[in-house]
Amino acid sequence: MIKKIILVAGCAAFFTSGLSQAANPAAGKEKSKTCAACHGPDGNSAAPDFPRIAGQHYDYLVKALSDYKTGERKNAIMAPQAANLTKRDIEDLAAYFSRQQGLVVKY
Repeated sequence: MIKKIILVAGCAAFFTSGLSQAANPAAGKEKSKTCAACHGPDGNSAAPDFPRIAGQHYDYLVKALSDYKTGERKNAIMAPQAANLTKRDIEDLAAYFSRQQGLVVKY
């Protein structure tokens, strides 16, 4: 039983460390300047027409940007923005925006 726990913990550490090494939030911040026009500098858009992406899950942001790039997800504004992003660009942007504090909306 203890061997299984150690194996699972070791695998989790291995896979988690690989993700954090691949994505660079500081590089993502630099690459996010274009995104700021619609989503705000930290991903908290003030305009209701543009989603707030601050604090979204890393995996969700990677999937969304990748799908815009391939055309799997359709949006006339996002498709050209994502078209020239590399896999590394997408990972860096996702790392940056996923680490930003999302705004709490009170109704």
